[in-house]
Amino acid sequence: MILEVAVLKVKPHLTREFEEAFKEAEILLPLNSGYNSHELMRCIECPSQYILLVSWETVRDHEIGFRESEHYKKWSKLLHHFYDPFPTVNHYDGVEEYNEELVMKLMELSHTERN
Repeated sequence: MILEVAVLKVKPHLTREFEEAFKEAEILLPLNSGYNSHELMRCIECPSQYILLVSWETVRDHEIGFRESEHYKKWSKLLHHFYDPFPTVNHYDGVEEYNEELVMKLMELSHTERN
């Protein structure tokens, strides 16, 4: 599972309209393969900045599955005109998965050394 993190800088005079349009657009996300969940949060210090967190099964589900879909065309039409500048988007993977694997290996090694 990966987390898409999009920093959305909305034109300050259009935040209310953006939030209304997002309510309409967000129903498109669950229609895509690999979608798990999403959350939109507004910045306290800069109220025209938002962060969109979307959980996908894979980066491909977002980059190919969603972005090359008809749903994305509708998403773009509803939301892209609110941004200035266009959002930065990155994908993140859980660190705990790697730590868990390392801990298991260390435990096995420790057990082997004791025997």
